[in-house]
Amino acid sequence: MKTTSGTWLARFWMGAVYFFLYMPIITLIVLSFNASPLVTQWGGWSLRWYSELTQDTEIISGFTLSLEVAFMTACSSVTLGTLAAITLHRFRRFPGRTLFAGMVNSPLVMPEVIIGLSLLLMLVSVQRLFGFPDRGVATIWLGHTLLGMAYATVVIQSRLKEVSPTLEEAAQDLGCRPSQVFFLITLPMISQAIASAWLLTFTLSLDDVVLSAFLSGPGSTTMPITIFSRARLGLSPSVNTVATLTVAVVSTGVLLASVLMARAERRRAAERAAAYRAGG
Repeated sequence: MKTTSGTWLARFWMGAVYFFLYMPIITLIVLSFNASPLVTQWGGWSLRWYSELTQDTEIISGFTLSLEVAFMTACSSVTLGTLAAITLHRFRRFPGRTLFAGMVNSPLVMPEVIIGLSLLLMLVSVQRLFGFPDRGVATIWLGHTLLGMAYATVVIQSRLKEVSPTLEEAAQDLGCRPSQVFFLITLPMISQAIASAWLLTFTLSLDDVVLSAFLSGPGSTTMPITIFSRARLGLSPSVNTVATLTVAVVSTGVLLASVLMARAERRRAAERAAAYRAGG
C-alpha cells in the first residue's frame, strides 16, 4: 500500500513539475495564433501575426544574427571545450593545472553581469590601444564562446571519465600515432557528448541577453535584445510568433540529433556484437 501511494505521489509531483515548466511555453504557442492585438485577450484563431512577422525587418535581422552567432559559438565552444576536457582528464599533473581548471569552470558560477562588464572594459581598453575590435558580431561571439566553453568542457569531461583507456592503449600498441588514436578511437567514443555540448551551447547563445547587451554595437542587435527592448514598451503578439518559431527550430534540432545519436549508438552496438561473435 505504501509503495502504491508513493508511486502515485511521485507521478503527481512529476506531472506538476512538467506542468510548471512547459505550460508557459504551450500558452505562448497558442497565443501566437491569437487574432487580437492584445496579448492577454483572446480574439480567435488567426495567422495574422505570422504574416506581419514577414514584414518586420528588425525581428528578422535579429533572428538571423542570433542564429549566426549561435552557430559560430557552438562550433568554437565545442572545439575549445574538447581540448580543455582532454587536457584536464588526461594530464593529471602539470604546472598551473588548478588555475587552468578554475579559469575554465569560473564562468559557470560567475554572474553574467560581471562577465559582460569585465569583457566590455577589456574590449574598450584593447580598442583604445589597437583600434579594434569594434563592438559587434565578433565581440558577441567572443563573449558567448567564453561562457559556452565552460559548459562544453563539463559535458565532454564527464563522458571522458566513462571511456576506458584500454582501447586507446591497444590502438597505440598496434602502431597508431596519437593523432590517429584521437580521430579513430577517442573522437567517435565521445561524439554523443560533443553533439550534446553543441546543442547546449547553441541554445545558450541563442537566448542570451546579458552578454549580448554588453557586447553588442550599432547594427548588431540580436533577437533576445530586440524582444527585451520591445517588452519594456509593451509586448506585441508578433513576439509570440518569434518565440514559437524559436521553440520549433530548437525542438527540431534536438529531436533530429537524438534520432541520429540513437541510430549511431545502435550501429556501434551491432558492430561490437559482431566483433565479439567473430572473436569467439
